[in-house]
Amino acid sequence: MYKRILLKLSGEALGDPGAGHGIHPESVQSLAEQIARVTGLGVQVALVCGGGNILRGAEFSRLGGHRANADYMGMLGTVINALALSDAIEQQGVETRVMTALEISAVAEGFVRRRAERHLEKGRVVLLAAGTGNPFFTTDTAAALRASELGCEALLKATKVDGVYTADPKKDPDAKRYSSLTYDQVLERGLRVMDMTAITLCNENKVPVVVFDAFEVGNLERVVRGEDLGTTIRSEA
Repeated sequence: MYKRILLKLSGEALGDPGAGHGIHPESVQSLAEQIARVTGLGVQVALVCGGGNILRGAEFSRLGGHRANADYMGMLGTVINALALSDAIEQQGVETRVMTALEISAVAEGFVRRRAERHLEKGRVVLLAAGTGNPFFTTDTAAALRASELGCEALLKATKVDGVYTADPKKDPDAKRYSSLTYDQVLERGLRVMDMTAITLCNENKVPVVVFDAFEVGNLERVVRGEDLGTTIRSEA
């Protein structure tokens, strides 16, 4: 069983199940319950959530806005998601702390590595919002960075599919799921798991990534317990 993990959620995981937009209370509640069960096992949980359910900076910038401004808007979207999820987790009886890469002292702590580590050691779920605090970087990169900084044993990437496939399983019925991969194989085969910066960070710091279906209730606990679920990506075979 993992002792310390970083869970990467897409913003859509908190949104309406049909469209993935907005904040859907039932979806947030379901995720909070699963996270609370994992902390009950004694696992330290850090969490990075995207903001795609509210706004995608890259898409917004294509309408003519400045990319940096659009990315900052996206970062603020992740803060909204973190606050919503934080409240839902605390309703399950688990303490949380929201820490942001941008200074928003009225609603969250600024990210300081040692302070985040102390929160984790005390059993608090640490929600890391606002990405890296810099435009042009994705929340996948933020997750890889924080997982490396905090010494997490794995980065668990929650998606809508149950792993990494040879092709899009929704379009190709013959697509096969990989049970394991190396980072070099991901790059060589052009598999769209995370952006290249995130992959490089995980590879260099030997942080394994587990891609799994988070929409199946109970899967998070199964992955944390070490079950062979989804696709595991490591630096070496």
